[in-house]
Amino acid sequence: MKAAVYRAFGAARDVLKIEELAQPAPAAGEVLVRVAFSGANPSDVKARAGTRPGVTKPAFPEIIPHSDGAGVIEAVGEGVDPTRVGARVWIWNGQWQRPFGTCAEYIALPSEQAVTLPDAVTLETGAVLGIPGLTAAQAVFGGGDVVGKTLLISGGGGTVGFLAVQLAHWAGAKVIATGSPRDFDRIHSAGADVVLDYRSETLAADILAANGGDFVDMAIEVEFGLNIGMVAEVMRPNGRVAIYGSGLNMVPTIAFGPILFKALTLDVILIYLQEAADRQMCIDKLHAALCEGGLVIPVQEALPLDQAARVQEMVEEGGRAGAVLVSMS
Repeated sequence: MKAAVYRAFGAARDVLKIEELAQPAPAAGEVLVRVAFSGANPSDVKARAGTRPGVTKPAFPEIIPHSDGAGVIEAVGEGVDPTRVGARVWIWNGQWQRPFGTCAEYIALPSEQAVTLPDAVTLETGAVLGIPGLTAAQAVFGGGDVVGKTLLISGGGGTVGFLAVQLAHWAGAKVIATGSPRDFDRIHSAGADVVLDYRSETLAADILAANGGDFVDMAIEVEFGLNIGMVAEVMRPNGRVAIYGSGLNMVPTIAFGPILFKALTLDVILIYLQEAADRQMCIDKLHAALCEGGLVIPVQEALPLDQAARVQEMVEEGGRAGAVLVSMS
């Protein structure tokens, strides 16, 4: 099979090569998926570039990147229901603690990590449900029902934020989102009731004014280190802050008092370590929202396997209006 492979850290165009490798066979409890689309995420880029703190060399001698993807089950291992053959599936944690991910024509992995897609959902959409979809669903629903609540969602123009806005709106929440002015129309179209410029010098006051002077019930935060002070200012007591990123400040200094005296719950989300019950809840929510028309997942571009390095570069560059995928066809 053809696959994108790297054996050392470095720039995508320098270390990510297309090679012919042996096709895997499903072991007991596994399925073999013929991959149609492989989804690239910032975590894949950081792993290949070697920018994770304290990591000095790749975890395996040979790595096929990407944890997200979608395709069709071609074979099953011992103990797996044979009727799964032919099922359209999406994949989660494809390369988590494993050397071979989805950026290849085939992947063998545990059966439960290949989730059957609803008939109405495309394989392109399925390839984005792993990291972005599960993160957005956990952020929105990890604290319970949000109907009638006010949610503050930062970075509404990013992939996770954009999905979170849609899911919160679909679930009956009022959504106040922040973003760049260039993304305001997109964020509004996703269902945000109010969209504010994240660079506003009066952002906390802007948020409270947008909520009629009341505190917000919950926040979903992509830049914890930069924003936690502002978030604590606008949150109600006993509110939940769902945190899935802090890329611009990974070693923040924060004032504990405002968090303490509002008894805020700081809920850090790392989707790779999601509990099974939480993951199933998120899968159910994603499938329901997709089938009811409450969630649309934009794909900006799908490039062929020989351009896998370019796909990762596009993730690094940012500023996208949708996911970028590797197409195996």
